[in-house]
Amino acid sequence: MAIERLDDVRMDTVHLTTPVPARDLRRLKLGDVVYISGVLYTAREGVYRRVVDKGLPLPPGLADLSNVNFHCSPAASVRPDGSYAVEAVTATASFRFGRSMAAWFERSGAKVIVGKAGLTERAYREWFVPHGAVYLTTVGYGLGATYGRSIRRVLGVHWLAELGIAQALWVLEVDRIGPFLVEGDADGRSLFALANREINARLAEVYKSLPPPALGRFGEVIVRTDEVV
Repeated sequence: MAIERLDDVRMDTVHLTTPVPARDLRRLKLGDVVYISGVLYTAREGVYRRVVDKGLPLPPGLADLSNVNFHCSPAASVRPDGSYAVEAVTATASFRFGRSMAAWFERSGAKVIVGKAGLTERAYREWFVPHGAVYLTTVGYGLGATYGRSIRRVLGVHWLAELGIAQALWVLEVDRIGPFLVEGDADGRSLFALANREINARLAEVYKSLPPPALGRFGEVIVRTDEVV
């Protein structure tokens, strides 16, 4: 069923295994609740600068292990034996990566971006769709520890000395990490944009039902066109 309105969103639960095949990405619908198992890696500004701006290659074999890039910072610690533990992750806003995304897809082979807040439909159409990629958003705030409980082990960490814990590239083995929501689908549509269109279309109705402004003498208004933001 085509999703044209929020009422069409069914929020089906979907389990993906990495590397995620193209057929599974095509089946994802706006609002689906996604859990991921297998391997994913963290890569944010520091990694993008090295790979996109400086042209450095990703670690050997990474693209074969995973095509899922999580825009996040890990809460990592060192065990007595020298190995690493990541017990929580903090997602970062993905809009800051916008201009790097097309080149990132070409150089990384990533097909799934997980992050916070999403991008615009134009960004999805221009940068994601040509590369067969989709965008998953984290759910609200405060789920970093929940996501962390799904991290089974650290398979590797790259550029730690150069970039530090938050910016380094961490390769993580995960088991049903989630929930994430499908925010940008394979056709370049956005769940948030869909919601915003419906909200904007009904704002006039909401304003009509408001009582007279209590602070009218200080400039409070109930006419949208008179608002100053």
